[in-house]
Amino acid sequence: MKDTPQLGIGIGWRPEIAETVEGLPGIDWVEAVAENLCPGHLPESLERLRERGVTVVPHGVSLGLGGADRPGAGRLADLAARAEALGSPLVTEHIAFVRAGGALTASPVLEAGHLLPVPRTWDALRALCENVRIAQDSLPVPLAVENIAALISWPGEEMSEGQFLAELVERTGARLLIDVANLHTNHVNLGEDPATALGELPVEAIAYVHVAGGTERDGVWHDTHAHPVTRPVLDVLAELRSRVSPPGVLLERDDDFPPAAELAGELALIRETITARGTAVPARPTGTGATGGAGSADTSGSTGTSGAVTCSTGTSTGTDSARVRLALSQTALLSALVAGTPAPEGFDSRRLGVQSRALTAKRAGVVARIAPELPEILGDGFRPAFLSYAANRPMRDGYRRDALDFVERLLAEGRPEDAAARRRLALWWRERAGSRPPRRATRFLRVARAALVTHGRAAGVPERSAP
Repeated sequence: MKDTPQLGIGIGWRPEIAETVEGLPGIDWVEAVAENLCPGHLPESLERLRERGVTVVPHGVSLGLGGADRPGAGRLADLAARAEALGSPLVTEHIAFVRAGGALTASPVLEAGHLLPVPRTWDALRALCENVRIAQDSLPVPLAVENIAALISWPGEEMSEGQFLAELVERTGARLLIDVANLHTNHVNLGEDPATALGELPVEAIAYVHVAGGTERDGVWHDTHAHPVTRPVLDVLAELRSRVSPPGVLLERDDDFPPAAELAGELALIRETITARGTAVPARPTGTGATGGAGSADTSGSTGTSGAVTCSTGTSTGTDSARVRLALSQTALLSALVAGTPAPEGFDSRRLGVQSRALTAKRAGVVARIAPELPEILGDGFRPAFLSYAANRPMRDGYRRDALDFVERLLAEGRPEDAAARRRLALWWRERAGSRPPRRATRFLRVARAALVTHGRAAGVPERSAP
């Protein structure tokens, strides 16, 4: 694509390895999680990197472009502000949904705390296209969107991953952030061939590439970003390199950070894979659609004579109807994952269980990281207590709110039994919640209400929003 910046070899910048990243040789650029940055108070490490001429790209995780709702103006403004503060040539987000429920379903909003797969259907594509165009119109630089890893697949999908991405690019002109580790994950978990996906998608639209490690657990591959990059992932990178020379390649690592020498070694392997000689497969021609012309499969809103389909940012009966159908299906799935409601028809209940446990474990890990005082106070009892709290209890309003809700729940139940630890928890809660912990009568009322809600979810009774 025209004007695609040539980024080179990079690494994900994280506060835990800020000094290490600054000292790594041959780093052309870094990527930082957008939601962790404050435009007016950028980390000194990022400022030093920018002074050296290292490009910084903000990577968003909370827009939910694949969700049924249109992206919020506030979230888009925040992402735009970060791009401008960093002087970034582009911003990136995910083809995923991260929340469901709300006005379209007349039910409470559910937060996943994770990137969940979008069904590859025409309904989902209509909503996604419009959401991407809204984001494009709100951002000061081009947008690239990333394919995600999945433990579960949607029943009744109408396109492969490569076809879905090709349709998205043709309809919106968006760039792609291709994660080869996610292609490998979907190969192991869902049986999808990475080479087939790469052959179907428009590789000329690639803005850059992610490479990351993972591990096998519970019979499936987990894209952890906390393990070394494996040979099969590098093989997918080599397959992509045989088709196109990517403008940039980035190593992602989010946890269990190894010594600098190990990170440098992984970067060297990535560089060797990218620079290895090979015959490039010609890029897929533009404007052909995923199935020989998009209009042959879905003619809503088609224009011109090429068969390409455009998506307007304005509302339309077709798009709004698609959004409602998508909202209902995504809410049913997320409710099964985080609130214990029955698995929607057509889903693998065993895989849903694996995904549900993974979401809960991730919540425990993030809360322990952002509120390290809690594991310190509760000791070995922190994790089992949190997992018990989180079972069938959705997160609301982010991980920091989750930590407060967890502590409030413990205090409401008179836990922990150790009085000194309980006092420390109460003090921790008061310092962050801005008030004293709820009195005994209020605690009992909340526990009773939560028990009724949990019982209703288990029985399949839908919650209704307040009048």
